[in-house]
Amino acid sequence: MTIKELAAQTGYSVGTVSRVLNNHPNVSEKTRRAVLAAAEACSFQLNANAKQLKQQRSNTILVVVKGSSNELFGNLLEAIQAKISRTAYPLVVDYVDEDANAVERAVQLCREKKPLGIIFLGGNRQNFLSDFVQIELPSVLVTNSGLDLPFENLSSVTSDDRKACEAAIDHLVELGHRRIAIIGGGMGSDIARLRYEGCLLAFDRHHIPFDAQRDYVAVRFSYADGYRAVKTLLARGRQFTAVFAISDVMAIGAVRALQDSGLRVPEDVSVIGFDGLNIGEYTVPRLATLCQRVDELAGRCADILIDQIEHGVAPRHETIPCTAAWKESVGPLDPAKTAGGQD
Repeated sequence: MTIKELAAQTGYSVGTVSRVLNNHPNVSEKTRRAVLAAAEACSFQLNANAKQLKQQRSNTILVVVKGSSNELFGNLLEAIQAKISRTAYPLVVDYVDEDANAVERAVQLCREKKPLGIIFLGGNRQNFLSDFVQIELPSVLVTNSGLDLPFENLSSVTSDDRKACEAAIDHLVELGHRRIAIIGGGMGSDIARLRYEGCLLAFDRHHIPFDAQRDYVAVRFSYADGYRAVKTLLARGRQFTAVFAISDVMAIGAVRALQDSGLRVPEDVSVIGFDGLNIGEYTVPRLATLCQRVDELAGRCADILIDQIEHGVAPRHETIPCTAAWKESVGPLDPAKTAGGQD
């Protein structure tokens, strides 16, 4: 009988059964008793050679970064490196494409690098559901929540994306804006979906109609795509007085596209971004944004992972609020100014 067959018989995941058989502390006593009883009943024996090979781990922590040009993740990685540098654990960093399966890549790297634990900077929920069962190591997902994912070795630290995006739309409405366009990501991205949902909640509360086919452009997280998104909105002929971009890089590209189209920011169109990147302080105008607390996100994910590695503590799932920074790119509506063409 294999571990997979024993897992199917007991109803527990392969990872949970493996942790019980390897005497891992991060398992409930009830689960431990049930798995051991089933193993004894069918005379299951763990392959000693395989176990020994698995235990030959390095002392490294693996960081899998989703997107090679994500500036927020660059800042997070720098803060994580500063935190982990004060411990005995060296970091191994690996980048995957924005649309790639970060969990599948981590499975491969676990075989090659044999780390003690993993930090995921970004990751798709569906990839975790399909592939994370192959990972038995303590892991922390950063910027996405793993709260309702069915894994006993996965923690998460994330910003409150939905609430922050509600606050962005609320602020625009308070300034008189009702014709608001959104630049976001594809709905296959958990982050894009949560931020989009936050916008929709705010629109609904304020009784503002929103037509996704007309007022939403889904693009990748980049300056160039933010630029192209605004050009697309203008080409549609839709009138708008404000743009909310779900990342700062998109927002900065959007500002440039508006200016290249003869529109002033914020006099003609207000723009708000998301992330709080340092570069927004040096754009013209300075970018209004929702700031993610990078040092806090990095510090908590590092602390949680090390606690799991060294003490076998239970997984934790923490949500950290964003901080609004309403800078120069957002302003009150001038009723005489409306970007775009027809309503």
